[in-house]
Amino acid sequence: MLTRQGLMRIKTRALRQRIWFKVTSGLERGIVDLSIRCVERIRSPVLAGILSEIIRKALGTLENGFVKRAEKVGAEIANKVCGFALAWGNRAASSWKHDPSFVRFLGVNAVNAQVRCI
Repeated sequence: MLTRQGLMRIKTRALRQRIWFKVTSGLERGIVDLSIRCVERIRSPVLAGILSEIIRKALGTLENGFVKRAEKVGAEIANKVCGFALAWGNRAASSWKHDPSFVRFLGVNAVNAQVRCI
């Protein structure tokens, strides 16, 4: 169920990630802002459907942006790690940089460490 607090949380997160104005139109922002100001809990199925589409668009962009950044950073780190491991004589290390789970793991750890340090 959509509530004022849920809408505010999503809007705040999108504003902090600087995607709120890129992803939503002026009309969509107005609908969200008025819903936050005027309604504690969304009961109207029509309004809930409209807000759900806006939220889905914003959250999709937030999640995709993080995953892309994590994979990019992870690929760079994986190349370095594989180079070190190969230099130390580990022949199996050449396949590590092609493992998407390993790349994503390295990327998420690096991105989260950057966020904590700032």
